[in-house]
Amino acid sequence: MLNLIRFQPDGGRQRYGESIAMARPILARFGARILFGGDGLPVLTTGSHEAWDAVVLVQYPRRPAFADMVADPDYQAAFKVGSSAIADIHLQPLKENDAST
Repeated sequence: MLNLIRFQPDGGRQRYGESIAMARPILARFGARILFGGDGLPVLTTGSHEAWDAVVLVQYPRRPAFADMVADPDYQAAFKVGSSAIADIHLQPLKENDAST
């Protein structure tokens, strides 16, 4: 799952970091792991585009694991912290294909 994130201007990045620290053991419990996390840089393409403050790529063992995790009470507590940090987020599910390997 590709997470494109725009933070709230009033300490959103810091609160998001706190929510990630809370979420890591929960992700592990559901067999998920963060493959990449980084800051967004200026967009290189022309035309319509959106700039993002951060990008996080999370691998789940199977699609239902995400739904199971979202229903978990511990995850919901971490999500409350994270959602207070985020002004906008796009979650893009991905499917690996043979061309990417």
